[in-house]
Amino acid sequence: MRTNLFGCRHLLAALTLCLAPLQTQGSEPATGLMQGLGNARYHRLSSTILQRDFHIFVRLPETYSELKEAEFPTVYLLDGGITFPLLSGYYRYLSLAGDVPDAILVGIGYGTELLEEGNFRGTDFTAASSERAHYGGAPRFQAVLRKELLPLVETEYRADAARRVLFGQSLGGQFVLYTAQTDPGLFYGHIASNPALHRNLPFFLESIDSGAEGGKLYVSSAEYDDDRFRVPARQWMKHWTEQAVTPWELETQILKGHNHFSAAPAAFRRGMSWIFGQP
Repeated sequence: MRTNLFGCRHLLAALTLCLAPLQTQGSEPATGLMQGLGNARYHRLSSTILQRDFHIFVRLPETYSELKEAEFPTVYLLDGGITFPLLSGYYRYLSLAGDVPDAILVGIGYGTELLEEGNFRGTDFTAASSERAHYGGAPRFQAVLRKELLPLVETEYRADAARRVLFGQSLGGQFVLYTAQTDPGLFYGHIASNPALHRNLPFFLESIDSGAEGGKLYVSSAEYDDDRFRVPARQWMKHWTEQAVTPWELETQILKGHNHFSAAPAAFRRGMSWIFGQP
């Protein structure tokens, strides 16, 4: 009995030690310790066109300070509050593997996922639709990019205006197609991941600026995407791959094994590799 009691006392002491609070020096911002984010910069873009702010995140390539005269391709990430941290670290791994060129990443964010707190992606990324009154802000958001954001980035950083790439997922993918079809020369490369066209597909089957020349357009659809996204996206793919002439070089892919959200990094990797001719 004494032996059991002695053993219990030692066990209790050990548990007390294990459960004691760790001695720390207080919390502090952690982003500077995440090397995958690189030398990330922040800008607040106060748009005079839309009379509201955007949060702009910039990741410079590791070679930026070494190649002092070089200009770099620049990839603009819609929904940057999510896609910038998601793809920044992934981009670093892809660059180590030689899958992508050294590039500047620019995330365009709202600072929230909630409409009532200022996330207007449902307006900014969309062409008009009879089903949704708040759709249709794509022309003005495109003007923000053309007149406000691109000049900011290309003045502040050594960003190559001839090698701009636009990436978007879901409704962001719709805006990528909107820009590719209405102003195909604004970006050299376009990557549309799971474009959400379920409320205004006819616009995207008819509207195109046939008088302008674009660069490359990569469009992907996840094998297991929801039917409401998958079906119209596949209709878009079928329609435009059958056209004899388009203003861009077009590549479409079905991403096997992916769903609506898991496909975004795969689309980024494949789109970037295809646009820049990497192995």
